[in-house]
Amino acid sequence: MCQLLALSCAEPTDVSFSLTGFAARGGLTDHHVDGWGVAFYEERACRVFVDERPAYQSPVAEFLKSYPIKSRNVVAHIRKATQGGARVENCHPFMRELRGQQWVFAHNGDLKSIDALAEPGPFAPVGSTDSEAAFCFIMNRLYAHFSTHADADPDDIDAVFDVIEQATRMLNPFGIFNFVLSNGKAQFAYCSTRLSYVIRHWPFSSARLVDGDLTVDFAERGTPADRTAVIATTPLTDEVWTTCKPGDLLMFRSGALLRRAHVPVPAEVLATSKYALSELSAVAA
Repeated sequence: MCQLLALSCAEPTDVSFSLTGFAARGGLTDHHVDGWGVAFYEERACRVFVDERPAYQSPVAEFLKSYPIKSRNVVAHIRKATQGGARVENCHPFMRELRGQQWVFAHNGDLKSIDALAEPGPFAPVGSTDSEAAFCFIMNRLYAHFSTHADADPDDIDAVFDVIEQATRMLNPFGIFNFVLSNGKAQFAYCSTRLSYVIRHWPFSSARLVDGDLTVDFAERGTPADRTAVIATTPLTDEVWTTCKPGDLLMFRSGALLRRAHVPVPAEVLATSKYALSELSAVAA
């Protein structure tokens, strides 16, 4: 399966530390070698970089690890292909525009026969992945919501959360569906089988990457106004992370967890994931 990373920050934050550890999983410390990508929001605009090469061999990844990009919202992905070849059009994050907002999406999982859940609307996949098809389904649901409710505000993240929750319920039966999704205002994350997060806030401490020999003391650079939520498939650092339960749908904004819902994962989907079964056994114990 793939690897996900998202950051939600109260202030524009240098993300090179998290990106350095995450990129190592693209063929160096893990076996995800079918492409990678990252999206940085800067005010209303979003920069997206993708490469079909493994992240640890990518000159673009090397450049970004040292380039001082600061952002409040970041979505990144390292790909291990299940559907669609290792080509640029199949690399996450995918991006679409709706109501003056640029949306980005990354998925970890495998959705079977998703074409059966086609939704009318203007959004259609460019590549050949189940992930992009799922993203377009969600975007068409959002488009329908805004078209049906003329006074709907795209900045109403609670209303957006409700639409995403319903779309997730509809997509869940098709397979494993861990994802991160952002419109630059908020980060939405769903745990189908595995996802974790950590929230850094004042007073800060140090953190060491689990995928590399690098430690950062956030107390030296952080201020009381800073707060950062880091969401990842598995923990990136030696900090105390919160492990999500299968079915957790979360919404973060400005580094804070604002809302949570439970969208049950079908038992037949969990049965396909040995990892999910072991996690559920641990929770029950």
